[in-house]
Amino acid sequence: MSSSVNGLEQMEAIRDGRIDRAPIQGLLGFELAEVEEGRAVFTCLPGEQHYNPAGTVHGGLAATLLDSAMGCAVHTTLPEGGSYGTLEMKVNLVRAITAATGEMRSEGEVVHRGSKVATAEARLVRAEDGKLLAHATSTCLITG
Repeated sequence: MSSSVNGLEQMEAIRDGRIDRAPIQGLLGFELAEVEEGRAVFTCLPGEQHYNPAGTVHGGLAATLLDSAMGCAVHTTLPEGGSYGTLEMKVNLVRAITAATGEMRSEGEVVHRGSKVATAEARLVRAEDGKLLAHATSTCLITG
């Protein structure tokens, strides 16, 4: 994809399969399902391949989905050639996740976008009924 696109256009191209998704998406099995300015939604079907030794999905999967949704929501606000990096993230895991949980949705939104700092929040929910599994906040540094 040409560098002559803004952040939203780049995220739309990933969602639509016109450019490659991030390698971590293939590794963990999640997809960019929805995107608009200031908002991004990822979906994932948890399975036993995500389990920790305790027999539940490792909290890192939830953290990755939340971080991805928040970061991509910020990314949609970037101009052509813009960039950002995550400075801080806080995650709250409120329910155990297992293969029986079914499809999850990580819904991220920008809370504030300044010239150098953006904040975002995300919720990880069970797609079937919207039951909250985890939630997070993030601070990002706009670097370009």
